[in-house]
Amino acid sequence: MYTPLWKRLLIIAVVLAGFAIAMPNLFYSTVETHNDAKAAAEKAGFATTEQEADMALWPDWLPSGLVNLGLDLRGGAHLLAEVKVEDVYKSRMDALWPELRDSLRDLRDQTGAIRRQPAPVGELHVRIEKPEGMQAAVDAVNALAAPVVSLTGAGSSTLDVTVDGDVIQIRLSEAEKTATDSRTMQQSLEIIRRRVDEVGTREPTIQRQGDDRILIQVPGIGSAAELKALIGTTAKLTFNSVVGRAATKDAQAPAGASVLPSMDEEGVYYIIEDAPVVTGEELVDAQPSFDQNSSPAVSFRFDTSGARKFGEYTSAHIGAPFAIVLDGEVISAPVIQSAIMGGSGIITGNFSVEESTKLAVLLRAGALPAEMTFLEERTIGPELGQDSIDAGRSATLIAGGAVGALMIASYGLFGTFAVVALAINMVLIFAVLSLIGGTLTLPGIAGLVLTIGMAVDANVLIYERMRDEIRNGAKSATKAIEQGFERALPAIIDANVTTLITAGVLFFLGAGPVRGFAVTLAIGIITSVFTAINVTRLIVELWYNWRKPKTIVV
Repeated sequence: MYTPLWKRLLIIAVVLAGFAIAMPNLFYSTVETHNDAKAAAEKAGFATTEQEADMALWPDWLPSGLVNLGLDLRGGAHLLAEVKVEDVYKSRMDALWPELRDSLRDLRDQTGAIRRQPAPVGELHVRIEKPEGMQAAVDAVNALAAPVVSLTGAGSSTLDVTVDGDVIQIRLSEAEKTATDSRTMQQSLEIIRRRVDEVGTREPTIQRQGDDRILIQVPGIGSAAELKALIGTTAKLTFNSVVGRAATKDAQAPAGASVLPSMDEEGVYYIIEDAPVVTGEELVDAQPSFDQNSSPAVSFRFDTSGARKFGEYTSAHIGAPFAIVLDGEVISAPVIQSAIMGGSGIITGNFSVEESTKLAVLLRAGALPAEMTFLEERTIGPELGQDSIDAGRSATLIAGGAVGALMIASYGLFGTFAVVALAINMVLIFAVLSLIGGTLTLPGIAGLVLTIGMAVDANVLIYERMRDEIRNGAKSATKAIEQGFERALPAIIDANVTTLITAGVLFFLGAGPVRGFAVTLAIGIITSVFTAINVTRLIVELWYNWRKPKTIVV
């Protein structure tokens, strides 16, 4: 019974590497402080005296990867948000109106005057003065449609066009609504992720649930209210034409326009066109700054398309006011004094330094495409998280102790070998989690406890095979050991492969805590097979070659 030297060295190297990679978790707070300071210094490009002191707490030449703690262990905030995808339908129709108006302008001799009419949300209604020109107008509308960009909507048009008397009714087709909903959810997920990442939180969980809901879990953040303040603001910036001013919010606005309040001027309302000249989506940068009066402000810069549209609009409307609108409020409505061709500008208002910084972050991250409502919110305090850690640690120690006692009572010295392999298995699980940046949750601890029982199951199969060989009159102890490992191998692989398939199903079909359980279980399966087949055999082999017993008792 002899394992090649290269294989022995490889097994020992894997075990030692596992111990080294998992070791930082024994000094969690110290290593976490070191990692945070290092990340902040790298992001800023320099290190403060305090950051240098924190980085000195842990040597750079040692591994510093940690197992991230989930929301239920660290504490933090949990939100379940519903995205109002219907808002995007309205935005699409508002954006379509100027384009349609320009297209129908060339058909004025056939259609006569055209006017936008009040319509349900997500629809565009246009009245034609001359009914005999209706077909030409419908053809012009259909020319603005495009094929739906999705696999399920292939061959469909983006617009549904119907006629009711002298009114053309335009709405998004069902195929386009489905494709739009999917894009809206993907965009919302990405923007929320960028906003959360901006504040440096650890391992947030941001994932889609159902057709129009998003689950957001951020460990380490103070409260659900703080998280809502960070992601709940749409930060939707637009530059719109001003139709006029109003004294009340109930003032009558023409079709295609809205009455919005002024952010700074109490009791002042502006009537602005719904279709924006330029939107925040065309911003390429936004930074906190100060205006000419040294008051906090936000400077911005448009991309090439936005700069061109902004320059053309300001050139054609010198002397007219235009509104800077943020989240349904008019920040300011200055009069255009001259053409602004540079594609950059500054947003002023009654901002504090903190507010201007936060607004710049939100604008850089992008505007949420639709409003969100929060259906569920929870704040998990760090004390409760610590209680969960303590309970999980106790459960793991009790489970490990009970399993170890049973193995030693059942198999004596060989049971002790199995307990040593089990301890190495636990270390390797934490090493893999640290290496991949995995997150440990309370269900993940349950997966660890389950792994303890499953890990020794392989040893039980091996040892029982050894007993069978001894009962069947094996010629030598060496033969009994070899046959025990070889004949138990197919059963070990079959049992663990089926469990691994179950873990895969849980991961791909589950969500949140279920996926955390599946990840820990899958890693535990792989490491337990490695330790049972290789580490246990190596321990038994080293013992046998050292003691050279004539017989063995399993």
